Amino acid sequence: MGDCFKNGGLVGATVLLPIICVICIHCDRLLIFASIDIVTKTPGVELYDYPDTVEKVFEYGPTSLRKFSKLMRTIVEMFLCVTQFGFCCIYFVFITENFHQVLQQNGIYIGETTTMTILLLPAMLPSLLTNLKYISPVSMFAIVCMLFGLFATLLIAIVALAQGEVPSLSERHLITNGPQMALFFGTAIFSYEGIALVLPLRNKMRNPEKFTSTFGVLNLTIMAVTTLLIFTGLVGYLRWGEDVKGSLTLNLDPNDIMSQIVKVLAAIGVFLGYPIQFFVLITIIWKPMKGGFDVTQNYPITMQVLLRFILVLGTFAVAAIVPNLSLFISLLGALCSTSLALLIPVLLDFTQRAGVPKGLTTWVYLKNIAIIGVTVVGIATGTYQSIAEIIKVFFD
Repeated sequence: MGDCFKNGGLVGATVLLPIICVICIHCDRLLIFASIDIVTKTPGVELYDYPDTVEKVFEYGPTSLRKFSKLMRTIVEMFLCVTQFGFCCIYFVFITENFHQVLQQNGIYIGETTTMTILLLPAMLPSLLTNLKYISPVSMFAIVCMLFGLFATLLIAIVALAQGEVPSLSERHLITNGPQMALFFGTAIFSYEGIALVLPLRNKMRNPEKFTSTFGVLNLTIMAVTTLLIFTGLVGYLRWGEDVKGSLTLNLDPNDIMSQIVKVLAAIGVFLGYPIQFFVLITIIWKPMKGGFDVTQNYPITMQVLLRFILVLGTFAVAAIVPNLSLFISLLGALCSTSLALLIPVLLDFTQRAGVPKGLTTWVYLKNIAIIGVTVVGIATGTYQSIAEIIKVFFD
């Protein structure tokens, strides 16, 4: 988030993040209400996930749109796969960069690619587990490590700010230019990327209706996340300014023992969280593969382990090729996260309302068009700028 505020500016990012928060909450609600409506129209069905909801909305929509139901489902599944694959790649980059700094400070001078290669086998083994019950305890410990790393990093930054170890506020941008705003948008949307979990979480609740109530889980959680994002971004950018890294832990003084401990614990937390992110990726990919090929039906365990092996190598390869953490986050956020979090829910709302008399009121039409406009601009500019910056990194 420090990098996000560097691209958005102190005032720009602080103002725009709550606006993005409200839009994301609204689009989450559109997806939930679309799913509820489709479930009521389908006898014998109690719940649908994101891809199922998209497919069924188009199936029940206007006649001219029904032929796109399978295509829309495929698009959503593809974006979910790319986003989750990107999470895994970013995890690899984060782990490598933090461990690499610690190793160098302790006299072990090896390249980042070598460090990543050494970490490949430890990451491979837990990712080959096919049962979630073995992964969940590890994931819980990972969350504890990551939270410790976050709050310890913020504490170190706040102490430095209190002691005046930073340049004056005038040296920080309040509002930035268009290209930087495009990178800000991608990173900001990426930070809210969780729409694929909205329906599963709601469906598992004892009282699902409380999920979308005024003071329900959705509103309170995203508002709390927004507050934490703004606080983290402000502290990070104020402390390290234009030198702020894609992860705040990378800005910590490598000569300080406490900072090294924070880096290691944060890296361990992300490392142990990799299998659960990878499990979500496998769940998305394996479902269509399992019923689509004879070999996967005849040898399900063998083929799933082979698929996991190939995908872990794939995340390793992409992480090694595109090592810039902040640009990778901006690219994924601009291209995939924006489509999943904003564009698809609005299209679902349009499709559902088009089949209802007077469903598309002037207010609904203008509101949805405005969201689509912002989304398209964000996708186009954010993707272009991220790719341009990545190319610049390669050729510089």
